[in-house]
Amino acid sequence: MNALDLLKERGFVKQITFEDELYKAFDEGMVPFYVGFDPTADSLHIGHYIPIMAMAHLQKAGHKPYALMGGGTGMIGDPSGKSELRKVLTVEDIDNNVAHIKAQMANFLDFDESKPNCAQIVNNADWLRNLNYIDFLRDVGAMFSVNRMLTAECYRQRMEKGLTFLEFNYMLMQSYDFLELNKRYGVQLQCGGDDQWSNMLAGADLIRRYYIDKPGEATAASRKKSFALTFQLLLTHDGRKMGKTEKGALWLDPNKCSPYDFYQYWRNVDDQDVEKCLGLLTFLPMDEVRRLGALKDSAINEAKRVLAYEVTKNVHGEEEAKKAQQAAESLFGGAGGAAASVPTTEIDPAELEAENRLLAWVAKVGLCKSNKEARQTITAGGLSINDAKITDVEFRITPEMLEGDGLLIKKGKKSYHKLVKKA
Repeated sequence: MNALDLLKERGFVKQITFEDELYKAFDEGMVPFYVGFDPTADSLHIGHYIPIMAMAHLQKAGHKPYALMGGGTGMIGDPSGKSELRKVLTVEDIDNNVAHIKAQMANFLDFDESKPNCAQIVNNADWLRNLNYIDFLRDVGAMFSVNRMLTAECYRQRMEKGLTFLEFNYMLMQSYDFLELNKRYGVQLQCGGDDQWSNMLAGADLIRRYYIDKPGEATAASRKKSFALTFQLLLTHDGRKMGKTEKGALWLDPNKCSPYDFYQYWRNVDDQDVEKCLGLLTFLPMDEVRRLGALKDSAINEAKRVLAYEVTKNVHGEEEAKKAQQAAESLFGGAGGAAASVPTTEIDPAELEAENRLLAWVAKVGLCKSNKEARQTITAGGLSINDAKITDVEFRITPEMLEGDGLLIKKGKKSYHKLVKKA
């Protein structure tokens, strides 16, 4: 199967430039491609997972992935989809974030250098941080029309609040990345989320314009067509963005989102979203995806268990996926003591002397956003301890309660947290 057909079948593809020619390029041999990742945090989140999975599928189909770390562009900040100016990070923060993200990428892509299509991580700090501004304006800036840039979707929302000249440069920087990758590694294809479409078109167009003006620099790679391909954003069936939880983003770092919480998120997706998620987020054969997606009523729970297990396995490994699955089944089976992978907080008895109200601890561990919300949850009968419903907003935790298996707090039907005595 052509790599483009594979991505289409699994539900990845949103927009493509020169579709027929990209089909042909995939058929003719290995296509070097890249996806950019801006290091705004020290972990990837579920929004990055779609392009990462697409990269993995393309690599399995024989094509060569470049994961571009935005050590340079991260100093500007992508305005796409943002109503306010991003926080400007220090060089130290950016470099620290890049190091963490590099380590995570190894879980998804094959970096075996003995293979011609081994994955490679590159950092645009290598060419952006020491860029000569005058040379850049003359060689690259002259090829961009401000009128055309202002029509780009990535700038429209920011224009309403005030677009800074700093952010306005982002499209030029991202376009220059594509040009540099084309020069250095022969990269022909830029991939990314559909919110990057305008930037990606500008990059492919820059490559074409640049070599028209500088034919002496043209290489065999630059004479080939450059392409842009965007992926579907991860949305629910009714258009809401997936990956948002009560505690914030669904991070891929287990220290930011435990494997259990990660598993539970996918175990509880809407029935109508299961087949789409199986296609996008797992490596299951499409025949199996369609079989599971066709299940109805209570039988759809089989598909949800498979989805949660497969995605957790991809991100956190098979052992953590098994532990999360066992913990979930234990909890939903009514067991009072769940497996160790349930989110757990150790409490020193001395801490209870300063604060022993249950509602305060429920807020501290993140089951509720505030004491006020915790109070409302208890009043509404939405909180239980070891399967016993708590209705007293003044309920106090004693050191003795933390002994043994501790306190298993349940909020609603899906959220759990265990409090135990600190050893």
